[in-house]
Amino acid sequence: QVQLVESGGGLVQAGGSLRLSCAASRSIFSINVMGWYRQAPGKQRELVATFTNGGRTNYADSVKGRFTISRDNAKNTVYLHMNSLKPEDTALYYCNAKLFMGSFTNDYWGQGTQVTVSS
Repeated sequence: QVQLVESGGGLVQAGGSLRLSCAASRSIFSINVMGWYRQAPGKQRELVATFTNGGRTNYADSVKGRFTISRDNAKNTVYLHMNSLKPEDTALYYCNAKLFMGSFTNDYWGQGTQVTVSS
């Protein structure tokens, strides 16, 4: 199992920056995929950015060039660096960890951290 604790959300003006953190309860090397998702009011949860334990990253088209996912292995922490924020980035951001168990995938979620971007 994995426990995930997010932090770093807040209120920021359009064009500003924020950094989200996600601390995992186990070595992130042991987690197959870690990433960030977000859910805006009235919308489905969507992928923002992920990386595999092999180091491959993936970004939603809407955040490419503005957001960067990174990790600190020693701290078992994943970060989401968000620049040039837009009002449409406003959402509850969730950290996610995926553990592959044969043909099954176990998903673990943090409690979420709110990001609000004012225009």
